[in-house]
Amino acid sequence: MARALLSIVVILTLGLVFLNVLLNDWNREFFEAIQNKDFESFGPLLLRFSILAAIFIVGAVFRLYFTQMLQMRWRIWLTRQFLSQWFDGHAYYRLEIGKDRADNPDQRIAEDLRMFAFNTLTLAFGLLGSVVTLVSFVGILWVISGPVALSLGAVNFEIPGYMVWVAVVYAIVGSVLTHFVGRPLIRLNFQQQRVEADLRFGLVRLRENSEGVALYHGEGTERRDLDSRVDRIRANWWQLMRFTKNLTFLTTGYDQLADIFPILVAAPRYFSGAISLGVLTQIGNAFGQVQGSLSWFVQSYGSLADWKATVDRLLTFQDTMDAARAQAARHTGINVVTNGRAAVTAHNLDLALPDGRVIVPHLSLAVEPGERVMISGPTGVGKSTLFRALAGIWPFGQGEVHVPREARLLFLPQRPYLPIGSLRDAALYPSSSAASGVDDASIREALEAVGLGAFVDKLDAIDNWSLQMSGGEQQRLAIARAILQRPEWLFLDEATAALDEDSEQQLYELLKCRLPDTAIVSIAHRKGVADFHTRHIALEPQPTESSALTAVAV
Repeated sequence: MARALLSIVVILTLGLVFLNVLLNDWNREFFEAIQNKDFESFGPLLLRFSILAAIFIVGAVFRLYFTQMLQMRWRIWLTRQFLSQWFDGHAYYRLEIGKDRADNPDQRIAEDLRMFAFNTLTLAFGLLGSVVTLVSFVGILWVISGPVALSLGAVNFEIPGYMVWVAVVYAIVGSVLTHFVGRPLIRLNFQQQRVEADLRFGLVRLRENSEGVALYHGEGTERRDLDSRVDRIRANWWQLMRFTKNLTFLTTGYDQLADIFPILVAAPRYFSGAISLGVLTQIGNAFGQVQGSLSWFVQSYGSLADWKATVDRLLTFQDTMDAARAQAARHTGINVVTNGRAAVTAHNLDLALPDGRVIVPHLSLAVEPGERVMISGPTGVGKSTLFRALAGIWPFGQGEVHVPREARLLFLPQRPYLPIGSLRDAALYPSSSAASGVDDASIREALEAVGLGAFVDKLDAIDNWSLQMSGGEQQRLAIARAILQRPEWLFLDEATAALDEDSEQQLYELLKCRLPDTAIVSIAHRKGVADFHTRHIALEPQPTESSALTAVAV
């Protein structure tokens, strides 16, 4: 379909150029009829113009229509390709925690890809039209402009098709001046896209954390931060305005002069009687077509600068994604192995930070089916990092994690992720009701069991549930997910820390009853939680300068 649309647009572009050639010939005949007061030819010429104009209008409309269709198809295809690469190998996660980060990936996927697809096709078809127009009209201009005799001292010589050479020189001078004046626009457009995306990110982040900001009364700080982002937009925009003004002075003057320039150059031959009024107007029209084709660079420089900035942003984003995916494909760092073992095991793990500093050295553990293990330790010793390594998403460090083949593992972080959508989707995430096979009655029963009875009638309500639920309610919903999904290994990273001790113990008792065969591994600090576990692993700092950690079984 894409190739068919491209072919149609190319054919329509060529057809419109051919119509311009016919209109150029009509232009000569029309003005010659006026000059000769040839009334008999006047009517048929008007009829021919009406037919050509009607065909031209239809062709121009459908060329735009099919171009827009192709632009959207290409944008959607590119977006899906980039999304696929972004998700592949947890690249979206690696880009956020690694040293080489691409700013605002959301803006690059949503906005830069749209601009790239639209501007690329617009510029490409504009260049195609200019090339074909140049080929079509350069011969016409060469013939009708004729030679011009010049003398340089005692030397007399003749320049054939002199108007063609005038158009070439005119376009070259304009192109060189345009590039010299407009070159800074590439850098400024790149920066403008970045600062605009920074402002949008700040606004979205404020909206998602509105309650925390309100509780801290942090409106002043947030306002100052957003004002600084706005100031960066304004400062960059002023520079854009300044260079765009200079470029517009040049291009507008260039275009205005181009309207009269060919008439001035050809006027001496007209006044000498060498050419007629019709030929003079045809020369002016043909010169405009040739000069316009040669001046595509001048006329499109602003769009080219914007396009180049977009391409640079997409290429840097592509490079960072490729690097993250390549790192995942090399299986460097912590390697997750799926095998036939019965337990989830970690062997000789060295957990490191993105800067390379090891925080947990030489850690080995095994979690048998149905076992209940509690992990504790001071803040920052690497408890959550250990869970990330077991989940296969932490790339920094060395060692191996062995997971039983086709094992069902579920990780519940301290702050659950709740997608924007129906409460049903939030309860079953990452599955859907169709894929999970869980009916609404089971969902309502699970919500009742975890203490979310007030929400059982809102399964079809679509909302941002992370803003509608308190932290404790969000953690209750995460426990309901575990009950509904029934994993074989359940990892809770302080997943009940927002609840009071009685509620926390009730939920652990619920997990113990509902998931009797599930292995539960908990990161927790309260003594009440320890009663629900049969083994305790304490991560403690080693008394060394490197602040390494050791695992002490309790």
